[in-house]
Amino acid sequence: MIIDSHAHVMLPTEKQILMMEEANIDKTILFSTTPHPEKANDLKSLESELSVLNNILSSSTSVNERIENIKNTTKTLKEVIDKNPSKFIGFGCVPLSLTYNETADWISNNIIKNNFYGLGEFSPMSGKVKSLETIFQASNELGHLPLWVHTFYPLNFDDIKQLIDLSKKYPKVPLILGHMGGTHWLDVIKIAKENSNIYLDVSATYTILAPTMAIKELPERTLFSSDAPYGNPLIFRKIIEMSSPDKKISDLVLGGNISRLLNL
Repeated sequence: MIIDSHAHVMLPTEKQILMMEEANIDKTILFSTTPHPEKANDLKSLESELSVLNNILSSSTSVNERIENIKNTTKTLKEVIDKNPSKFIGFGCVPLSLTYNETADWISNNIIKNNFYGLGEFSPMSGKVKSLETIFQASNELGHLPLWVHTFYPLNFDDIKQLIDLSKKYPKVPLILGHMGGTHWLDVIKIAKENSNIYLDVSATYTILAPTMAIKELPERTLFSSDAPYGNPLIFRKIIEMSSPDKKISDLVLGGNISRLLNL
């Protein structure tokens, strides 16, 4: 089974399913989203959608706004999955501003009850990675749900190392490093090789060397993903197939690894 392990809700859903069919993808793991760049039809409208994304990455919205937004986008995510259960499964977002008990309740009520398979995407500001410990702790107590963390800008390598320290503290919690650490991909591959609970997401890589080396060094913990609508599923599938030394390994990266991780 070919599984796109990370994409965002696109509207209309029919457009997203068409992209999956063009790439011969059987299932996509959907994450909620606020911006919808796929709806932009010119530079001005794209800038407007991306400004929403930039506000999220810079955490410029208030805590209450963020919580309300997560509730709304989670509802949309659940509706899309329920209408297309053969095509999609979900990861659910969790606010980073909650206490441990509030976090555990949120995960129980908004992730587990919705039959989502993991937690994320998390996009902490630089210097705020330690706020994820509450998430790690709750996951550790609630079934070891995988965490998907955005590790490109605005995080730097010190932030990534703090994230790795958390993963070492909670070794039973799978940690997916979204975008392979961005410009720090080489060091991230080295770190991942030393920590068996770390997985590498290859979306948004800016050089073919990054997924090529990830697949070579960690064929059983590298995950195909498109990050659609920011990436194209067909293009990223071709990158995996061209980077893999043989079909057995490409099958692992294109679906086998994430299927095993999530017990699909």
